Amino acid sequence: MSTNTGEEHAVLFTFLSKLGLETFYPNKLTLRSLLEINKNSINEEAAISVQKIPWCFLRKLFKLNAECRGCTQVSNSDDNEESSDPFEVVLYTADESADDRVNPLDLVTALFLCADSFLQQEKALKMSMCQFSVPLLMPPVNNSQSTLMLWALRDIVKEWCPHLSESRGFVENHIVQAEIPFYSFVRLNNCSLSKSQMLNQVLSLGQQYHNYFIHRDMKGGAIKRQIANGLAEVSWYLPRGRGHPDVFPDPIAFANLRGNISESLAQFTFLFQVSTATFVFLDKIEKEEHEILTSLQDVKSKLFLVVNRKDGSAEEDMESVKKTVKELDLPNSSVKVKDPRVNVVEFSEKLSAAIKKITVGKPTMSIENMVDKAVELGLSVDECRSDDQKKTAEKLVKGIGVQKIPDYKRKQLPLQGADWKKLSQLEKEECRLKTHGNVEPEKYKSQLQREQQQIKERLGKEKLSDDMKSFINQLPKNESKSRDFFLKWMKLKLDARSRDQLSSLRHQWKEQSNKENKDVEEIKKLDQELLESSLGIEHYMREMGLIYEFSLQSQNSADEVHRLPGLAADLLLDGYPLELLDGGASNIPEKWVRDVLMELHRKVGEKSRLLVLTVLGVQSTGKSTLLNTMFGVQFAVSSGRCTRGAYMLFLRVSDDMQHQLNCDFIVLIDTEGLKAPQLAQLEDSYEHDNQLATFVIGLSDVTIINVGSENSTEMKDILQIAIHAFLRMRHIGKKPICHFVHQNVAGVSAHERTLTERQHLLDQLNEMTQIAAEMEKQPSIKRFTDVLVYDIKENTWNIPGLWHGTPPMASVNTGYSEAVADFKKNLLEAVKKDKTGDVSQIPEFLEWVRSLWKAVKYENFIFSFRNTLVAQAYENLCKEFSEWEWEFKKELISWQDEAKLEIFNSDNETHMETWKTLVASKKSQLLQKIEEQKEMEKELDEYYKRKDVHVNLIEKYKMDFINRIRSLKVEFQHSVNNALDFALHEKKSSKEAQDIQSKHREMIEKEVMKLLSDREHRTLSDEQLELSDEELERDFEEMWTKVTANVSGLKELNISEKVLQQLRIHFSKRNFNEELQNITDLKDIGKGSFEVKSEHVNVGWKDLKVWEKEALHRELQSFAETAIESCTRSVRGIAKTDADYHDSFTKDLLEKVDLSLKGKRFQLKFEIDLKLHICGIASREFLQMHRHFLLARDPKIQLELNKPQYMLDFIDLYKKRDCQRKADDCQRKKDDCQRKADHCQRKADDFFRLCIKPAVEEYIRRHLGTDIVDEVLAGRHSAEYSSRHLFQYNIQKELLQNEDFQGFVKFICNYEIYVKDLIFHHIKQEMSKDKALCKLKCQNLKVIVKKITDATERASKGEDGVLLPDNKESITELIKNMRRYLTKDISLSEEAEKTALFQIQSTCHPFKESLIKSLREMNEQLQEEFSKSEDITGTVNKLPTKPQDELFNRVFGCGQQCPFCKVPCEAGGKQHEKHHAAVHRPQGLGRCRIIDSEKLEVTMCTTAVHSERKFRCPDTNGEWHPYKDYSTIYPDWLIPPDYTREASDYWKYVLVKYNERFAQEYKAEPADVPEAWKSIKQEEALKGLKEAFNIT
Repeated sequence: MSTNTGEEHAVLFTFLSKLGLETFYPNKLTLRSLLEINKNSINEEAAISVQKIPWCFLRKLFKLNAECRGCTQVSNSDDNEESSDPFEVVLYTADESADDRVNPLDLVTALFLCADSFLQQEKALKMSMCQFSVPLLMPPVNNSQSTLMLWALRDIVKEWCPHLSESRGFVENHIVQAEIPFYSFVRLNNCSLSKSQMLNQVLSLGQQYHNYFIHRDMKGGAIKRQIANGLAEVSWYLPRGRGHPDVFPDPIAFANLRGNISESLAQFTFLFQVSTATFVFLDKIEKEEHEILTSLQDVKSKLFLVVNRKDGSAEEDMESVKKTVKELDLPNSSVKVKDPRVNVVEFSEKLSAAIKKITVGKPTMSIENMVDKAVELGLSVDECRSDDQKKTAEKLVKGIGVQKIPDYKRKQLPLQGADWKKLSQLEKEECRLKTHGNVEPEKYKSQLQREQQQIKERLGKEKLSDDMKSFINQLPKNESKSRDFFLKWMKLKLDARSRDQLSSLRHQWKEQSNKENKDVEEIKKLDQELLESSLGIEHYMREMGLIYEFSLQSQNSADEVHRLPGLAADLLLDGYPLELLDGGASNIPEKWVRDVLMELHRKVGEKSRLLVLTVLGVQSTGKSTLLNTMFGVQFAVSSGRCTRGAYMLFLRVSDDMQHQLNCDFIVLIDTEGLKAPQLAQLEDSYEHDNQLATFVIGLSDVTIINVGSENSTEMKDILQIAIHAFLRMRHIGKKPICHFVHQNVAGVSAHERTLTERQHLLDQLNEMTQIAAEMEKQPSIKRFTDVLVYDIKENTWNIPGLWHGTPPMASVNTGYSEAVADFKKNLLEAVKKDKTGDVSQIPEFLEWVRSLWKAVKYENFIFSFRNTLVAQAYENLCKEFSEWEWEFKKELISWQDEAKLEIFNSDNETHMETWKTLVASKKSQLLQKIEEQKEMEKELDEYYKRKDVHVNLIEKYKMDFINRIRSLKVEFQHSVNNALDFALHEKKSSKEAQDIQSKHREMIEKEVMKLLSDREHRTLSDEQLELSDEELERDFEEMWTKVTANVSGLKELNISEKVLQQLRIHFSKRNFNEELQNITDLKDIGKGSFEVKSEHVNVGWKDLKVWEKEALHRELQSFAETAIESCTRSVRGIAKTDADYHDSFTKDLLEKVDLSLKGKRFQLKFEIDLKLHICGIASREFLQMHRHFLLARDPKIQLELNKPQYMLDFIDLYKKRDCQRKADDCQRKKDDCQRKADHCQRKADDFFRLCIKPAVEEYIRRHLGTDIVDEVLAGRHSAEYSSRHLFQYNIQKELLQNEDFQGFVKFICNYEIYVKDLIFHHIKQEMSKDKALCKLKCQNLKVIVKKITDATERASKGEDGVLLPDNKESITELIKNMRRYLTKDISLSEEAEKTALFQIQSTCHPFKESLIKSLREMNEQLQEEFSKSEDITGTVNKLPTKPQDELFNRVFGCGQQCPFCKVPCEAGGKQHEKHHAAVHRPQGLGRCRIIDSEKLEVTMCTTAVHSERKFRCPDTNGEWHPYKDYSTIYPDWLIPPDYTREASDYWKYVLVKYNERFAQEYKAEPADVPEAWKSIKQEEALKGLKEAFNIT
């Protein structure tokens, strides 16, 4: 560079501006900005302009692509060369550099000048991994001195194996701390030999050639340097520990100064003084250079001249060299002359031999120890800016002193010690209950919880150690630079300390292992010490988390503690990893992780959509390196420590990519290696690997399974673990994308060659999937593709080995970095295209952390997994499904009502067969309608396409809902078919009754007309005789009494016989008729209480103890009483309607009994006696219903009801004829008009009273049931009825708040009856509020009145729209038309019509007007009746669609009960894969007792099924069976552990509160409840209930 300072600055600024870096100077470019995921993360953008060159270089460097130094020119800059004349002479020199190219050294220099301290470190580390030289001295810029880049090189750790230290093995150290020979290579102004090329040759001896240093023959190397002169770089030679191919036996550092020494005198002076030897490359020596060289001290041993002898001017040049050599008194061995006849390779061997010779016995120096010399010579040191943080870190680490690291941890990091590990074991034991022995599980569980609480309290009382105070005080965000320097210093110091101790321990372990008589215990002890002797930042962060975790336990609310999550969240946002799973203790500090991530969630404005990516693999297969290469991060590799667990790191996604990737952060989870040799000796290593794999795969959206080689044994091990995890995820609705990465697959044909191997891999996956599926109890899974979407081409990747050559001198293989970059691009592209999965924000992610971790602590993951996101997603779908179901049902009810009306309105004169044909037609239409009804299926499909409701989590339930739809359709078809059959039965009964009524009506009408004729003859014979009303009524009464004397009622059926006949048919296929032959009548059966007898009980096995027999007897008696009460209520519900008996009632009743008997154990005699008892009760109830029906249709009663009308008709007709005979014309006409008007209105009123009003009331009843359901669903109890879960929650909450013991008993023992009563109570509540029932009736009245009004208007006109003629005959047409227009709404009785219109004297038009008036009056009359009626119970019970039944079916579930605690199943419908309930109860509440003691059992079945306990019952044939294998006996039940520890507090509290009363009620002894249960308060019980039902 120019010596003029102003010019220097101008050149620098011009160059930075050319590259577009001026805004980042000085030191403003940060590591965090480079790690952000942006569009270039997917599509590698070429350097299309000079400004793109730096970013192209950095992207490739961070991917460890050794080709990054080739990013020195614009990508299309060579295009114009193709069109130029190749023979044209172009004078070109390096000085005439083009504007679109840069020298790679200038580029590196510029980027180091613009990078902040941490990016400089990261760049130096990446360059070193690529085996590039790294900056040691930066050129002076902006009036400053050259800078020693000690800090930038601090993070470089190298491994080597010195030849003299074979017994100690390899050495691992920070390279700046390594005491090794240091050689500097410089040049004079006149130098034609490239020292960089020569250095590359020296460093490459014994292996493949590599360009460690940039030289003139590399791409861009010949371009004139703008700012790089004065830059000194350093690279290292590191031996492998073998004589060949090692050139040097010990590590050596080689420094290379750019530019001649005259321009960079300060740098040269520094290098000469710190170097073991300095090699000066030259052609000749000029005067100024001679003065510089002769001014040096101690040149004999340190200065070597490398002279390039050229032809032509060789003598003159050599004279200047000889002069200097003589003056310096250099020995001949210090001058190395390259003859033109010797090539570079040969000369490099000569040079390396000289270096090797010089090294022996020479002093060494570390770069770290060069600081004093640099300061002495006026150079600056980059590390000085972090001195304070360095001192703090040194003080902390110095505090370890000579202690062993485990001892230091116990004193300064006490919370993560033995108590934390013990707590983890207790938590796991609480889940598995493996060692409870003879202790009752609930008591053992309480004991474990008490021990845990004691540990937490003890840990909560621990005082903050001095070192932790110092550590935390360095973390505030407002001094992030200071914080970052401190953390980096801590990492450096702790790594060094750990390495020292681990190295010593490894040496001891090696010595012990090599002994003939191995001390197994000592080796095991050393294994454990190796595990515990790692110490890093993560341990201090872990301690910080545990301080927070346990301070909250002790209610320590100090601000110091509460600010810790915020500090950790800031660290996460700034790119630091957070420990998610402490592998040492195998535990998660859940509160800490939750609060840190929630703090982060708040800091980013709750925009925290996450894409979680995990790498799993065998230890030392390069999985961390894979992540580091893919994303440029720095997860620990080769740190010398064995870290267990999982760490997560947050990478921001740029604004331009957030929409495309559908996330705000990519979360990388790095895990410890599976199958770790140092952990293999531990008892739980395999289980630990399975837990870890399940946990991290469950959290991940993308899982990379990393296989280090094609080793089949190793591959099988890792695949087996992964498949188990994937199977579990499939079961719970998680579907991560999975990629298999095979590393170290080399060769040009690797991809094609491995196609066959990929197919072989898939075959292996299929084989292992079948094995794993059997172990996980998922036998339907046969292939790996049944588990997740997998394509052998798209999801399998072959990646070459990381190193090009043999470490430690090997560089990163370019093929590796390119393959990894291609993998990353494809992976992110797949994420972009995949729009099906739900995206978790931090709260959802945390729920997965909680639920997955809880489940993996149980032995059976699948049966233990419970997740609020899954529960909420399922609950939401259930709510939606209930709405679809109700809409479908309402539609079918409406169709059913129309079909029944059509049957009722069919012509009475047609034959019975015609009606049967009509019913058969309707059944066919129903079948077609149900099959064509696809709305529910469509709604379900659309729901599963939604993105906002976590549908992927409930994919496994889709078939349950499809089966529910099918089941519902079958149920509805059965129900509607029964209704149609019953409609036919009613039509037939109605026809028979009407035929009888018609016969008597015609007889009465004939007698009325005869009486009228007789009275007219009497009057005619005596003109003065005029009969009074009283005389006419007396005559009519005499006639009526005489005529109706012989009218008989309808014949009563033998209902008892018909019910008994159905019972016989029911048993006909089971050969039980012999049992029923002696039964001739049911009238006396079922009058007393039902008693279970010994012949009813199915003993199940021999040697049954007395108390066991009694228990079975009690259980069967309780069941029988419940079944009888439930069936009796059902029968009475039917009997309260106005219908007649039908055989389908008995069939349905027997089906209901069969359903309740399902799953019960009994002798066949019990079933017969129970059904006889229930049928006996039903026969009497149905007989009363039948009698009521007959009474309503009795001919004599019907005639009596119509008697007043006939009497009035008789008197009216008499007076009409008398009036016509006697009055004068004027008066006659006047009286006649009035009489006709009165008669017309009376006939209209009669028509409405007898025909329209009953039909209107029936219309209202028909619609009122569904309206009441809608009203309840929209009313105060709407939330409760939206899902079974909420209904259950509200029932139990009210029971507890009301302190209703009898309510509890009824709820537990007679659940169905309790629910039905509660629902009816809710209906009464809702209908009482603001006269809701009256309003609903009036709404329906308004609708039908409008329809009748419209029908009347339409009926008064003919088909042509012209009014009907105003004559008497048109009235018949008017009524006929009305009936036709109203046929789909109401059914009008033909008999009632004939009765009402008997001897009508009016004409059509006035009659139509009278009808309108009657309609208004009827409307007012009914409204008044509705407003006065308060009999809600009577009204609801008479409705054909019973709202209480519809609501019951909505919330009741399938009716099955838990086989242990008797809690009802909450799954919807009859068809579902598994019965389940949100919360189970102590078994004693289901009447279960302890053997011999008669005490109520306290064990929760959710506890028992995960314990070592056994049970026996008739279902096990008296054999003892492990609770944990309950599913083999009860395969239809799923009993997971409680959602949280507090979830079961509700029933624990209930049992404690009512223990004595339950014992008295069940005729047992009170339960021995654990002491811990007695401390549960009502508020805690309600809180537990909320948690159990996922109520927020």
